[in-house]
Amino acid sequence: MPKLRGAKPLAFGVSPPPKKNPLKVPDGAVQRSLVRPARAAAMDATPFDPFKIDWSKMHPPGVGPSDADKKLAFDDALSLAAPAIAWAGNVYSGAFSEGVTFLGYPYLAELTQRPEYRVISEVIATEMTRKWIGLRAKGDDNKDDKISELMDFLKYVDAQGSFYRLAEQDGFFGRSHLYFDTGDGDNPDELKMPIGNGWDDVSKAKVSPEKPIKRLSTVEAVWCYPTNYNSNDPLSPEWYNPQIWFSMAKQIHATRLLRFVGREVPDLLKPAYSFGGLSLSQIAKPYVDNWLRTRQSVSDLIHAFSVFVLGTNLSTSLMADGAELFKRIQLFTNLRDNRGLMITDKDSESLENVSAPLGTLDALQAQSQEHMAAVTRTPLVKLLGITPTGLNASSEGELRTFYDTIHSYQEKVFRRPLHTTIGFAMLSLWGEVDEDIESFFEPLWSLDEKGEAEVRKIEAETGEVHINSGVIRPEEERKRVASDPGTLYPGLKPADVPDLKEEEEAGLAIKGAGGAEKAILEEENEPQREAAE
Repeated sequence: MPKLRGAKPLAFGVSPPPKKNPLKVPDGAVQRSLVRPARAAAMDATPFDPFKIDWSKMHPPGVGPSDADKKLAFDDALSLAAPAIAWAGNVYSGAFSEGVTFLGYPYLAELTQRPEYRVISEVIATEMTRKWIGLRAKGDDNKDDKISELMDFLKYVDAQGSFYRLAEQDGFFGRSHLYFDTGDGDNPDELKMPIGNGWDDVSKAKVSPEKPIKRLSTVEAVWCYPTNYNSNDPLSPEWYNPQIWFSMAKQIHATRLLRFVGREVPDLLKPAYSFGGLSLSQIAKPYVDNWLRTRQSVSDLIHAFSVFVLGTNLSTSLMADGAELFKRIQLFTNLRDNRGLMITDKDSESLENVSAPLGTLDALQAQSQEHMAAVTRTPLVKLLGITPTGLNASSEGELRTFYDTIHSYQEKVFRRPLHTTIGFAMLSLWGEVDEDIESFFEPLWSLDEKGEAEVRKIEAETGEVHINSGVIRPEEERKRVASDPGTLYPGLKPADVPDLKEEEEAGLAIKGAGGAEKAILEEENEPQREAAE
């Protein structure tokens, strides 16, 4: 018997082991493996279904002009913007998911149904209008009555609520509009005429007590179609600044329909964005998508953190398109879920339990949440209601920084439309504007009752030192107390200063004493008064 190199001789009477055929997976088994339970398929669904947007119809039919009139003014001389528009159109294909191209008003409207997008805009809009504004006189004249009347008119037209909706819609869509209703809504010729900025002669001719501003209204960007803008002279005030807006086929002058944009885009992108700006939803989209994916992944991992590995004879189970294999899997799953009992073939099957570590999932999920707050510069306690943990942890620093950011944003996007609104309110009330009345945004940071009392005490002591040292007179300190927005004496008249000398001579009070102290001192001095009498 020839001896084969490398082969071991078999013992007498021992048959050679059977030759194993290579494992072959039938095509039918692969197809069956793609079938998943309904719940798993639902859990693996994408956050948003693909939404096909016709970019040439970002506005619904009837909002803008007819197809024949959709050519914007000055487009014949467009030497720079036309290539930019074509270039911006090419960006749509690859940048939609990253939020670096205009997502379209239909899709942005869908995103408002997600709390992750909605809360971001609502928090900022709420903080911008929470304390709202105050009015004050520049000179020495007392204008309290006029200021009170002006504030009542602003409440009547719901200026605070209108500006809240402006900020909210700007966060949702990147653009919103404030409409001044003068009662000319059914007069197409008048709607195309300007009404000024609320303080000029044009405004004085258009708005008066006989023809006041009836109401303020906010209009979403999807209902306003831009037209008639300058695109050939960067030095012109109308450069990429639409002067006429179409709204349901009505032409409205820009002074009647103020454009509100908090985050402008460069000129090259303005036509592609329908002359709006970046919405907070678009800015936060990549981070919200990461959060949704992380949240779902963590939930899936917790649901199936323990995986059972069943070792079996696949070469036999995969026969007949793997039907027996999947029946075995189904039986195994049913017994595990319903009876908690594992049944295996001790000769041909083995069972192992593999568990995934869950120790760092909370940190990964929290970090994904923090990214959403960071991109919008919103503290976690405001956006998510999460307070800092740890020894002496406090959100005071983050809140102060956030309030500074909100105040800067108020000055940036609220100041001009607010100035115009106050001018129209004055014309509606008095037929003229009062240059000595100015508005200011109330500070967002406020002390508690104890802190306010301590501040008032320090201010009172400082005023007393200044009076005693001759720096100021009592009338000036009284005027400061009366004009303080948080004064405890709202009806205090600065000119009506009490004569303390007469009060002391009349025995009504002893300087520096009051209440119980006054009664004690009077009782102690009673014998002396009787002896004198």
